[in-house]
Amino acid sequence: MSLKQSTAIHTQASFSDPKLYRKLAGSLQYLSITRPDIAFTTNYICQHMHDPSVADFQTLKRLLRYIQGTVALGIPIDRGDLQLRAFADADWAADHTDRRSITGFCTFLGSTIISWSAKKQVTVAKSSTEAEYRDISSVTSEVIWLRRLLAELHIPQTEPTTLYCDNTSAIALANNPVFHARTKHIELDYHFISDHIKADAIKILHMSSAEQPADILTKPLPKDRFLFLRSKLNIRYPDV
Repeated sequence: MSLKQSTAIHTQASFSDPKLYRKLAGSLQYLSITRPDIAFTTNYICQHMHDPSVADFQTLKRLLRYIQGTVALGIPIDRGDLQLRAFADADWAADHTDRRSITGFCTFLGSTIISWSAKKQVTVAKSSTEAEYRDISSVTSEVIWLRRLLAELHIPQTEPTTLYCDNTSAIALANNPVFHARTKHIELDYHFISDHIKADAIKILHMSSAEQPADILTKPLPKDRFLFLRSKLNIRYPDV
Protein backbone atom coordinates (compact mmCIF):
# COMPACT_ATOMS: atom_id res chain seq x y z
CA MET A 1 0.00 0.00 0.00
CA SER A 2 1.31 3.43 -0.91
CA LEU A 3 2.80 5.35 2.01
CA LYS A 4 1.65 8.61 0.46
CA GLN A 5 -1.89 7.46 -0.21
CA SER A 6 -2.43 6.14 3.31
CA THR A 7 -2.19 9.65 4.77
CA ALA A 8 -4.19 11.43 2.08
CA ILE A 9 -7.63 12.81 2.83
CA HIS A 10 -10.33 10.83 1.03
CA THR A 11 -11.31 13.34 -1.69
CA GLN A 12 -10.73 11.32 -4.88
CA ALA A 13 -13.32 10.84 -7.62
CA SER A 14 -15.76 8.00 -6.96
CA PHE A 15 -15.08 4.62 -8.57
CA SER A 16 -17.55 3.83 -11.37
CA ASP A 17 -18.37 0.25 -10.27
CA PRO A 18 -18.76 0.14 -6.46
CA LYS A 19 -20.46 -3.28 -6.68
CA LEU A 20 -17.27 -4.80 -8.13
CA TYR A 21 -15.21 -3.06 -5.46
CA ARG A 22 -17.39 -4.47 -2.67
CA LYS A 23 -17.28 -7.96 -4.16
CA LEU A 24 -13.48 -7.95 -4.32
CA ALA A 25 -13.18 -6.37 -0.86
CA GLY A 26 -15.36 -9.12 0.60
CA SER A 27 -13.15 -11.78 -0.98
CA LEU A 28 -10.05 -10.10 0.43
CA GLN A 29 -11.64 -10.01 3.86
CA TYR A 30 -12.16 -13.78 3.64
CA LEU A 31 -8.58 -14.33 2.48
CA SER A 32 -7.17 -12.24 5.34
CA ILE A 33 -8.38 -14.95 7.74
CA THR A 34 -5.30 -16.95 6.69
CA ARG A 35 -3.01 -14.12 5.53
CA PRO A 36 -2.09 -11.68 8.32
CA ASP A 37 0.31 -9.88 5.97
CA ILE A 38 -2.68 -8.40 4.08
CA ALA A 39 -4.82 -7.63 7.15
CA PHE A 40 -3.96 -3.93 7.39
CA THR A 41 -4.53 -3.09 3.72
CA THR A 42 -7.69 -5.20 3.60
CA ASN A 43 -9.03 -3.30 6.60
CA TYR A 44 -8.25 0.00 4.84
CA ILE A 45 -10.01 -1.16 1.66
CA CYS A 46 -13.10 -2.31 3.55
CA GLN A 47 -13.43 1.05 5.31
CA HIS A 48 -14.29 2.64 1.95
CA MET A 49 -16.82 0.14 0.63
CA HIS A 50 -19.70 2.62 1.04
CA ASP A 51 -18.17 5.09 -1.46
CA PRO A 52 -14.94 3.77 -3.02
CA SER A 53 -12.76 6.18 -4.96
CA VAL A 54 -10.57 5.53 -7.98
CA ALA A 55 -7.54 5.65 -5.67
CA ASP A 56 -9.14 3.05 -3.40
CA PHE A 57 -9.62 0.72 -6.36
CA GLN A 58 -5.98 1.23 -7.35
CA THR A 59 -4.98 0.18 -3.82
CA LEU A 60 -7.20 -2.88 -4.13
CA LYS A 61 -5.63 -3.84 -7.48
CA ARG A 62 -2.16 -3.40 -6.03
CA LEU A 63 -3.04 -5.78 -3.21
CA LEU A 64 -4.39 -8.31 -5.72
CA ARG A 65 -1.09 -8.15 -7.62
CA TYR A 66 0.80 -8.75 -4.38
CA ILE A 67 -1.38 -11.78 -3.61
CA GLN A 68 -0.88 -13.13 -7.13
CA GLY A 69 2.89 -12.96 -6.64
CA THR A 70 2.81 -14.56 -3.18
CA VAL A 71 0.06 -17.14 -3.63
CA ALA A 72 2.25 -19.91 -2.18
CA LEU A 73 2.86 -18.09 1.12
CA GLY A 74 1.39 -19.78 4.16
CA ILE A 75 1.54 -20.24 7.92
CA PRO A 76 3.49 -23.38 8.85
CA ILE A 77 2.82 -25.28 12.06
CA ASP A 78 6.22 -26.00 13.58
CA ARG A 79 7.19 -28.29 16.41
CA GLY A 80 8.25 -26.57 19.60
CA ASP A 81 6.97 -25.18 22.86
CA LEU A 82 3.28 -24.40 23.30
CA GLN A 83 3.73 -21.15 25.20
CA LEU A 84 1.29 -18.38 24.32
CA ARG A 85 2.74 -14.95 23.47
CA ALA A 86 1.14 -11.73 22.26
CA PHE A 87 2.30 -8.54 20.54
CA ALA A 88 0.37 -5.26 20.50
CA ASP A 89 0.90 -2.01 18.61
CA ALA A 90 -1.13 1.05 17.67
CA ASP A 91 -0.64 3.87 15.17
CA TRP A 92 -1.92 6.97 16.94
CA ALA A 93 -4.32 9.26 15.00
CA ALA A 94 -3.38 7.45 11.81
CA ASP A 95 -6.58 8.12 9.87
CA HIS A 96 -6.53 11.71 8.61
CA THR A 97 -10.28 11.73 7.96
CA ASP A 98 -11.35 11.23 11.59
CA ARG A 99 -8.03 10.97 13.50
CA ARG A 100 -8.85 7.58 14.97
CA SER A 101 -5.95 5.29 15.77
CA ILE A 102 -5.26 1.93 14.15
CA THR A 103 -4.98 -1.04 16.49
CA GLY A 104 -3.05 -4.18 15.65
CA PHE A 105 -2.16 -7.29 17.61
CA CYS A 106 -1.10 -10.87 17.00
CA THR A 107 -0.75 -13.94 19.20
CA PHE A 108 1.58 -16.90 18.84
CA LEU A 109 1.50 -20.44 20.18
CA GLY A 110 5.16 -21.29 20.17
CA SER A 111 6.45 -19.99 16.82
CA THR A 112 3.08 -20.29 15.05
CA ILE A 113 0.82 -17.28 14.71
CA ILE A 114 -2.73 -18.26 15.66
CA SER A 115 -4.71 -15.01 15.75
CA TRP A 116 -4.36 -11.41 14.65
CA SER A 117 -6.36 -8.23 14.27
CA ALA A 118 -6.04 -4.93 12.41
CA LYS A 119 -8.81 -2.39 12.87
CA LYS A 120 -9.61 1.23 13.58
CA GLN A 121 -10.37 2.17 17.18
CA VAL A 122 -13.98 3.20 17.81
CA THR A 123 -13.12 6.51 19.52
CA VAL A 124 -10.42 9.14 19.13
CA ALA A 125 -7.44 8.71 21.47
CA LYS A 126 -6.00 11.89 22.95
CA SER A 127 -2.46 10.51 23.17
CA SER A 128 -0.31 7.69 21.85
CA THR A 129 -0.32 6.20 25.36
CA GLU A 130 -4.11 6.04 25.35
CA ALA A 131 -4.14 4.45 21.88
CA GLU A 132 -1.58 1.83 22.91
CA TYR A 133 -3.38 1.17 26.19
CA ARG A 134 -6.66 0.48 24.42
CA ASP A 135 -4.76 -1.90 22.17
CA ILE A 136 -3.34 -3.70 25.22
CA SER A 137 -6.88 -4.02 26.58
CA SER A 138 -8.05 -5.58 23.30
CA VAL A 139 -5.23 -8.10 23.13
CA THR A 140 -5.70 -8.94 26.82
CA SER A 141 -9.28 -9.99 26.02
CA GLU A 142 -7.95 -12.16 23.19
CA VAL A 143 -5.30 -13.72 25.42
CA ILE A 144 -7.76 -14.57 28.20
CA TRP A 145 -10.07 -16.26 25.69
CA LEU A 146 -7.17 -18.21 24.15
CA ARG A 147 -5.90 -19.33 27.56
CA ARG A 148 -9.34 -20.73 28.38
CA LEU A 149 -9.59 -22.42 24.98
CA LEU A 150 -6.14 -23.97 25.34
CA ALA A 151 -7.05 -25.24 28.81
CA GLU A 152 -10.07 -27.02 27.32
CA LEU A 153 -7.74 -28.56 24.72
CA HIS A 154 -5.47 -29.82 27.53
CA ILE A 155 -2.72 -27.31 26.72
CA PRO A 156 -2.76 -25.34 29.99
CA GLN A 157 -0.70 -22.17 30.24
CA THR A 158 1.08 -22.56 33.57
CA GLU A 159 2.92 -19.23 33.30
CA PRO A 160 1.58 -15.72 32.70
CA THR A 161 1.25 -14.95 29.00
CA THR A 162 3.83 -12.38 27.93
CA LEU A 163 2.41 -9.39 26.09
CA TYR A 164 4.96 -7.25 24.25
CA CYS A 165 4.40 -3.53 23.71
CA ASP A 166 6.72 -0.77 22.46
CA ASN A 167 5.15 2.09 24.45
CA THR A 168 6.88 2.52 27.81
CA SER A 169 4.22 4.93 29.11
CA ALA A 170 1.44 2.40 28.47
CA ILE A 171 3.46 -0.30 30.24
CA ALA A 172 4.07 2.00 33.21
CA LEU A 173 0.37 2.83 33.38
CA ALA A 174 -0.53 -0.87 33.43
CA ASN A 175 1.65 -1.37 36.48
CA ASN A 176 0.87 1.91 38.26
CA PRO A 177 -2.44 2.25 40.16
CA VAL A 178 -2.14 6.04 40.45
CA PHE A 179 -4.61 7.99 38.31
CA HIS A 180 -4.90 11.66 37.56
CA ALA A 181 -7.00 13.89 35.32
CA ARG A 182 -5.25 12.80 32.13
CA THR A 183 -5.87 9.07 32.63
CA LYS A 184 -9.29 8.80 34.29
CA HIS A 185 -11.03 8.33 30.93
CA ILE A 186 -9.26 4.97 30.47
CA GLU A 187 -9.69 3.82 34.06
CA LEU A 188 -11.97 0.91 33.08
CA ASP A 189 -9.33 -0.45 30.71
CA TYR A 190 -6.78 -0.07 33.49
CA HIS A 191 -8.78 -2.12 36.00
CA PHE A 192 -9.43 -4.82 33.40
CA ILE A 193 -5.73 -5.16 32.58
CA SER A 194 -4.61 -4.77 36.19
CA ASP A 195 -6.92 -7.56 37.38
CA HIS A 196 -5.38 -10.01 34.92
CA ILE A 197 -1.83 -8.94 35.80
CA LYS A 198 -2.59 -9.56 39.48
CA ALA A 199 -4.13 -12.94 38.59
CA ASP A 200 -0.88 -13.93 36.81
CA ALA A 201 -2.72 -14.36 33.53
CA ILE A 202 -0.56 -11.81 31.68
CA LYS A 203 2.63 -9.84 32.09
CA ILE A 204 3.58 -6.87 29.93
CA LEU A 205 7.14 -6.37 28.70
CA HIS A 206 8.76 -3.77 26.50
CA MET A 207 9.89 -4.51 22.96
CA SER A 208 11.62 -2.05 20.67
CA SER A 209 9.56 -0.66 17.81
CA ALA A 210 12.11 -2.01 15.32
CA GLU A 211 11.38 -5.58 16.42
CA GLN A 212 7.61 -5.26 16.96
CA PRO A 213 5.87 -7.70 14.55
CA ALA A 214 2.44 -6.14 15.18
CA ASP A 215 3.70 -3.00 13.41
CA ILE A 216 2.80 -4.66 10.10
CA LEU A 217 -0.87 -4.61 11.20
CA THR A 218 -1.09 -0.87 11.90
CA LYS A 219 0.46 1.07 9.03
CA PRO A 220 1.83 0.91 5.47
CA LEU A 221 5.55 0.15 5.47
CA PRO A 222 8.54 0.38 3.12
CA LYS A 223 9.23 -2.86 1.26
CA ASP A 224 12.29 -3.94 3.27
CA ARG A 225 10.60 -3.43 6.62
CA PHE A 226 7.41 -5.11 5.42
CA LEU A 227 9.34 -8.21 4.34
CA PHE A 228 11.28 -8.24 7.63
CA LEU A 229 8.13 -8.11 9.75
CA ARG A 230 6.38 -10.64 7.51
CA SER A 231 9.19 -13.07 8.27
CA LYS A 232 8.78 -12.37 12.01
CA LEU A 233 5.15 -13.46 11.68
CA ASN A 234 6.59 -16.75 10.38
CA ILE A 235 4.74 -16.42 7.08
CA ARG A 236 6.83 -18.22 4.51
CA TYR A 237 6.93 -20.34 1.39
CA PRO A 238 6.73 -24.14 1.74
CA ASP A 239 10.04 -25.88 2.37
CA VAL A 240 11.40 -27.47 -0.77
